[in-house]
Amino acid sequence: MLAEQRFEEIIRIVEEKKSVTVQELMEIFEASDSTIRRDLIALHLQGKLIKVHGGAIALSSYYNTKDDDVEFRQSRNAEDKNKIAKYAAQLIKANDFVYLDAGTTTGAMIPYITETTVTFVTNSISNAGKLIKAGCKVFIIGGEVKASTEAIAGNEAVFNLNKYNFTKGFFGTNGISRQFGFTTPDLNEAMVKKAALERCKDGYILGDSSKFNQLSPITFADFTRAKVITTIVKDDNYKNCSNILEVDAK
Repeated sequence: MLAEQRFEEIIRIVEEKKSVTVQELMEIFEASDSTIRRDLIALHLQGKLIKVHGGAIALSSYYNTKDDDVEFRQSRNAEDKNKIAKYAAQLIKANDFVYLDAGTTTGAMIPYITETTVTFVTNSISNAGKLIKAGCKVFIIGGEVKASTEAIAGNEAVFNLNKYNFTKGFFGTNGISRQFGFTTPDLNEAMVKKAALERCKDGYILGDSSKFNQLSPITFADFTRAKVITTIVKDDNYKNCSNILEVDAK
């Protein structure tokens, strides 16, 4: 196969799968490691894809280098978010010690929480207020407040989390990828998500189907580190993943 033909096919594969590894391309084209890496570098320089460590991702997958405002995120995919939130809330049992991450989907869980013996810790000012109004016992961690997401983040927040051991934790994410894990645009928020998830016995990522094969700059956990509560998975690459819990979005 000529190089130009291989280039066209690589672009088609990357656009279809959103992300691909060097090993996968080596097997598809029966080509050497050096050949595939050279091809990816050339296509990256041409602006046809984004070369990353170990493979490449589609241009359409690299998104959200900044967080949208809370008001905008609340209205996006609202029906799916509510279905995910309701399912997640039902996982909370009596006497659980729960971490609730900042975010509109985690916030949507609160009206569905029925257990009264649960203690919550959160880094979200808005979610803390909602939990208090719902009659829940809640602690809020200290640190810098990020205006766009109303989340508390940074080193002080991470330090505050080190004393806790959660039975369950529920987290938002900007991107879900088997290769790159769970990602978010902000380094300080990523640090808090990572620290909190590491303190959870059971961690859950809440994300509708639009989050799959999307990528933000900072990875806060590997794909297998938490269970993913989502709507119907459309990508066959995720169909057999044991850590995915599908909510019927019909």
